[in-house]
Amino acid sequence: MKYIDEISKEELHGKRVLVRAGLDLSLDNAGKVADLFRVEKACPTLQYLKECGARVIILSHIGRDPSSTNAPVAEALSHFLNVSYVPDIFGEPAKSAIAAMQPGDILLLENLRQHYDLEKAKDETFAKNLAALGEIYVNDAFSNSHRDHASMTLLPKLVPAYGGMLLRDEITHLDQALHPQHPALAMIGGAKFETKVPVIKLFLERYDHAFVTGALANDVFKAQGLPVGRSLISAQLPEPSVYGNPRFVAPNDVTVENTEKQARVKKPHEVESDDKIVDIGPDTVHLLAPLISAAKFIIWNGPTGLYEDGYDSYTKALAELIAEAARGGAQVVIGGGDTIAAIEGTRLTKEPGAFLSTGGGAMLEFLLAGTLPAIQALG
Repeated sequence: MKYIDEISKEELHGKRVLVRAGLDLSLDNAGKVADLFRVEKACPTLQYLKECGARVIILSHIGRDPSSTNAPVAEALSHFLNVSYVPDIFGEPAKSAIAAMQPGDILLLENLRQHYDLEKAKDETFAKNLAALGEIYVNDAFSNSHRDHASMTLLPKLVPAYGGMLLRDEITHLDQALHPQHPALAMIGGAKFETKVPVIKLFLERYDHAFVTGALANDVFKAQGLPVGRSLISAQLPEPSVYGNPRFVAPNDVTVENTEKQARVKKPHEVESDDKIVDIGPDTVHLLAPLISAAKFIIWNGPTGLYEDGYDSYTKALAELIAEAARGGAQVVIGGGDTIAAIEGTRLTKEPGAFLSTGGGAMLEFLLAGTLPAIQALG
């Protein structure tokens, strides 16, 4: 696989370059982009192509609603680059906008999800129509590279295809995560234990400690016969071979919320029937502190609690400890949109020694397979 910055500026000048970007952004109640993290991550490849004098055409999707538009994405990109937006892909407005492009121009086309059935089905005509828009293809959408969709795996077969700078950074850091320096600490949260079992087992094999948090920890408590009250539980509980592994680490205290929305910290065996586990507690932070301090490699995917409900203080406390470890030389990889959102405002997001991945599901799937469908499609 080659990356786009391996191509000379002379070769790129004037070329129509299709950049498949990962700009599936969260919107706030006003319909504005809530977090610019993925926007900033997309900029180096776009800026490089602009400086080379390429005619840059961005392909991306947003949300699950096919009526959603890329208008908020265009506004967010405009904070960093001069970008034009046309709410069209194949019609006369798009064709006219592309024909009018000058070297160095950047054009964002409409939400690919407006053609989701064709995208998901890998429709050949759909892919050929996309290919006709450009002369070169660049995959810089790591966050979507686990999807075997037309714009991800079929389009790169139709025109010369390259990886983007963000894609290279993701692969480099996640390759390191597959062969971490020791001591190594993995921290994984989220829900649906049955879907996380493979990656938890991988961490137990390759890392010195694997800490399970979030709703996954509720499943561990339930499997151990401890009370979980009204807490979220997965359809499938972990087996003793997983939570009984000497490298496995679970919270030793939890924050619970009763039916009156009152919160307090308890030991797992103290959880009552009307309690809902919403986060870890301070003792768990103290439990993890020496593991974080000693680690030479840390990977983290998933906040410790329901950060969207305001339970983010312990996630942020761990982020500060990890930032200190990164400053001391530890390699750190953080992934998942919820994790990035939950640690916003901490030193960790600005720490040069920490890599913040744009992938959540893509990150975990890469760790399991060592590649992804859209990466393989680049050859």
